[in-house]
Amino acid sequence: MSVLVNRDTKVLVCGMTGKEGTFHAGQMIEYGTNVVGGITPGKGGTTHLDRPVFDTAAEAVAKTGADAAIIFVPAPFAADSVLECEAAGIPFVTLITEGVPIQDMLHVVSKVRANGTTRLLGGNCAGIITPGECKMGIMPGHIFKAGPVGMVSRSGTLTYEVAWELTRADLGQTTCVGIGGDPVNGTSHLDVIKMFNDDPETHGIIMIGEIGGNAEVEAARWIKAHCQKPVAGFIAGATAPAGRRMGHAGAIVGGAEDTAAAKIAVFRECGIEVAATPSDMADALLRAAQAKGVNLS
Repeated sequence: MSVLVNRDTKVLVCGMTGKEGTFHAGQMIEYGTNVVGGITPGKGGTTHLDRPVFDTAAEAVAKTGADAAIIFVPAPFAADSVLECEAAGIPFVTLITEGVPIQDMLHVVSKVRANGTTRLLGGNCAGIITPGECKMGIMPGHIFKAGPVGMVSRSGTLTYEVAWELTRADLGQTTCVGIGGDPVNGTSHLDVIKMFNDDPETHGIIMIGEIGGNAEVEAARWIKAHCQKPVAGFIAGATAPAGRRMGHAGAIVGGAEDTAAAKIAVFRECGIEVAATPSDMADALLRAAQAKGVNLS
């Protein structure tokens, strides 16, 4: 199985005719993702990458039956694109765009969560991939391999590095989910951990976090109370000075539990095997699996 996307997912690309949308939609199609069309206002009725282009999400859904959308719309208009997809009844939306104003994200996330009909992933995220079935994002598909490990991460770059380490260790992945590094996002570590916990084909879990906020701590404490699957984790930003943003907009130490050291301590307290470096993640998961008597092969 997988979470959120699979080979049957019908994907619309919002902003498909732009530079970024064209490049990544082409990569998604080449990977085998079922891209059924694109949305660019004013270009409805044309084709792009041999796919139909529509003026609106409502028209696109009516004509294609799409059940997912990925957004490459520029930051000033990205929030409206999310809400248009929600209004069209699309149940899963991935927002790749970086730099969406926090006020816009607060409005969109609160509205989407209150309505409860659409799952938003991102913004400022790498997207999601179920290896061999569906790639909705900007990740290099060839480094992933199908298997029993679920991965959730705030960092796209760390996702790629750890996925490659897993693949080299012959530990394939059910689904890899990039939730994004902004202060406000649509899907949390805990949301994805719960999905992996419920997925019978996900036998082990990797959680990658970083300084800033308490999302990793919240997920770790839930894992301690509810999850019997082996979990390995890594926290980036161990050398970051307090009060300075590092990379992601959400990566800034504020409270006592925001630091890497504090999060690592909570991970260990909650039974999560902590990797010293990203290159140790595969071995850390194997150690966690051995401790729980789980075979990940």
